[in-house]
Amino acid sequence: MTKITPALVKEHGLSDAEYKKILGLMGREPSFVELGIFSVMWSEHCSYKSTRFHLKKLPTKAPWVIQGPGENAGVIDIGDGDACIFKMESHNHPSFIEPYQGAATGVGGIMRDVFTMGARPIAMMNALRFGEPSHPKTRHLVNGVVHGIGGYGNCMGVPTVGGEVNFHRSYNGNILVNAMCVGLARQDKIFLSAAKGAGNPVVYIGSKTGRDGIHGATMASAEFDDASEEKRPTVQVGDPFTEKLLLEACLELMATDAIIAIQDMGAAGLTSSSAEMGDKGGSGIELDLDHVPQREANMTAYEMMLSESQERMLAVLKPGREAQAEAIFKKWELDFAVIGITTDTSRLVVKHKGEVVADMPITALSDEAPVYERPYTERAPVTGAPAYDKSKPVLASLKTILASPDMASRRWVWEQYDHTVMADTVQVPGGDAAVVRVHGTNKALAITTDVSPRYCRPDPFEGGKQAVAEAWRNLTAVGALPLAVTDNLNYGNPQKPEIMWEIVAGIDGIGAACRALDFPVIGGNCSLYNETNGEGILPTPAIGAVGLMQDVSKMATVAFKRAGDVVIVIGETRGHLGQSIYLREIEGREEGASPPVDLAVERKNGDFVRGLIEAGRVDTVHDCSDGGLLVAIAEMALPRGIGASVGLAGLPDAIPFWFGEDQARYVIATPFAEAEKIVAEARAAGITVAELGKTGGDLVTLDDKNSIAVAELKAGFEGWFPKFMAGEEIPVTN
Repeated sequence: MTKITPALVKEHGLSDAEYKKILGLMGREPSFVELGIFSVMWSEHCSYKSTRFHLKKLPTKAPWVIQGPGENAGVIDIGDGDACIFKMESHNHPSFIEPYQGAATGVGGIMRDVFTMGARPIAMMNALRFGEPSHPKTRHLVNGVVHGIGGYGNCMGVPTVGGEVNFHRSYNGNILVNAMCVGLARQDKIFLSAAKGAGNPVVYIGSKTGRDGIHGATMASAEFDDASEEKRPTVQVGDPFTEKLLLEACLELMATDAIIAIQDMGAAGLTSSSAEMGDKGGSGIELDLDHVPQREANMTAYEMMLSESQERMLAVLKPGREAQAEAIFKKWELDFAVIGITTDTSRLVVKHKGEVVADMPITALSDEAPVYERPYTERAPVTGAPAYDKSKPVLASLKTILASPDMASRRWVWEQYDHTVMADTVQVPGGDAAVVRVHGTNKALAITTDVSPRYCRPDPFEGGKQAVAEAWRNLTAVGALPLAVTDNLNYGNPQKPEIMWEIVAGIDGIGAACRALDFPVIGGNCSLYNETNGEGILPTPAIGAVGLMQDVSKMATVAFKRAGDVVIVIGETRGHLGQSIYLREIEGREEGASPPVDLAVERKNGDFVRGLIEAGRVDTVHDCSDGGLLVAIAEMALPRGIGASVGLAGLPDAIPFWFGEDQARYVIATPFAEAEKIVAEARAAGITVAELGKTGGDLVTLDDKNSIAVAELKAGFEGWFPKFMAGEEIPVTN
C-alpha cells in the first residue's frame, strides 16, 4: 500500500491547502488511487479553478443557442431542424514534447467531443503558434504538428479547412496547438452526458486502455522547465483508423434509443468521464476495473483510472440494451464491456481485484473543487503612437511584409491537409473564412479562428475585444451571419498577479465584444501555465467562430475577379501603427498602443457589407486586418494575378494610411455602376467610405507613379514557407 506523504501530494500538483480540504471532504486520508483522482479532477485543466469565477461573466445565451457551456461541445440552431455542434480545445504541452502525436491526439480529442454529442464532424480548423523561425526547434515543431494534424484528420475523412499560423519568440519554449471541430446533427438527435437514474449499465467502448497519457491533465496544468521533454510518457498516442470506426459505431448506436448518456474519455480518461457523467446526472457510479479492456499486462487501478489512452468512450445505456450495443461495436471491431452501474449514492466507487480502491463523493470532484479568485495587479494599457521613418518606400515595404513569416502564404501548411474530402468545402483555405456546405442544401457554415496576440500584451482588454471583432468580420466578409463563438484562452501562470490580470481583462474584453455583436460564447477551453523557466507566452485568447449563409451561391471571396472594378474601403482609416506588422517587420519594433475597437462601428460597417453580399451586389470582399490596407489589396490581387491602381488625393502621410491596422474595415471591389450606388448608400448611413482606385493589369500601382508586379509580390508571398521548411532560409528573428 502506497503511503501518502507531503512529497507525494506535491508531486500530484496539490497544494497543502487543497490536500487539507481533501482530508475534510473524505473524513480520512485518501488512498493512492483517490489521490490520483483528486489530482486530475482538481487540476487547472479539468477544474478551471483559476478562471471559473470570471468565465461566468461571458454571455452564453441567444434564441439560436441550443446548448451552451458545460457539455462536451456547444450547439446552435441553423434552421430546418439542423444543429451545428462545435468546440475548440488546446493540446499545447503535449505538442511541444511530442509534436506529431500531441497534435494528432488534439485533433482526435476535439472530434470525439463533437461526435459524442451526436454530430458527424464536417470540418476541422486549427490555430497554431510557434517560436521564432530561427530557433533551432521551430522547424521540427512545425513539421511535426502540421503532419500530426493532417495525418489524423485525413485518415478520419474530415476536411481541415483553415486556421492560423504565427511565429513569435514568446512561444520558443511553449508552442500553442488549438484544434477546432465543427459537426452537424439533427436537433432531435443531440446526446448529453448526464448519467441520470440508478441501475443502468455503464459501458466502455472503443480502444483498449494502456499506460499512455497518465497524468496528462496534470502535466497540462504546470509550467515547463528544461527537463520537460522527459514528460514524453504523459503524451497520448493516437490511432485515427480506430477513431473512424468509433465514430461510425457511435452514430449507429445513436440511431437507436439505447443511450441515456455518453461521454468522451478525454483528459483524465476514465476518471473524468465517470465523475462528470455522475455529477451532471445527480447519480453515483460504481466501476469494476477488472472488466476494463487492457492492452498492457498487470495494469494497476491507478493507471487505469488516470490513463488517457485515445479513442475511448463511456456510455450509460438503458437496462437490457447491452447486447444490442455490443453487437454494433463488435461489428465495427471495437472493444465493448460493461464495466459498472449507476447508483443513487452520489458516490464514485472503484473496485479492482475484489477490493474497493476508491470510494468518494462525486461532488468532491466537481462542486467542491477549488475555485480561486486569484489576486491580480492591473496595469495601464500601453499608450502612444510610435515614431517611424517616413522616407521608407511603400512598395518595397509591402514586398517585405508579404514575404515575412507571419504574413506569407500558408499554402505549404494547408496542402498537407485534405481540405476537400466530403465534397462540401466551398471556400478553400487562404480566404477570410472557410465555407462548408450543409450537405444536400444551399446553406453553408462559415468558420474562422482569430486572435492577434501582439495586441493582447499591451492591452489585454482591447486585445480580447479585437479577437472577437476580427472573427465576426471574417465571417461577415464571406457573407455569413455570425452566430456563436468557442474560445481557447491560452495564458501563462495565473498565480502571478500580472498574468491573472491579463486573463481577467481578456475575458472581460471577449465578453464586451460578444454582447455588442450578439455573438454568444457556447463553450471553450482554458490553457494556463504556458510558461517555460518563468517566461510566459503572449496572452493568446483564440476565438473560434461559426456563421450561417442561407444561400451559398452569394458567397464573397477575396480575389479580384474583373478588370475595371472599383476598389472601395468601408470604414475609417486613421493610420494606427501601434503594434502593427509594419512596425515590427520594417522598423524592427513592437511598441505603441494596440488599435482601439469601436464595437458599434464594427457592427454597423459589418451589417452593411453583409447586406451587399446577401443581395448579390458584391462578390469580392476582404477584411482589412494584419498589415493594413495595402496588404489587403495585394492579397486580393495575388490569387488571380489581377493588379490594381490605387491612391488617395491629398494623402498627408502614406505609411500610416497604407499600413495602419485600424479596425472595422473591409475592402470591396465591384463594377463602376454598383460602386457609385454603394458609396452613396454608405454615406447616407453614416459609414465612412472611400474609393481608392480600380482593378486591372498585372501591377500594383500607387498614385499612378510607383508600381510593383503582382508576380514579384507573389514570389515572396508563396516562397517563404516552402524555403523555411526545406531549410533554405532562416528568417530574421522578430
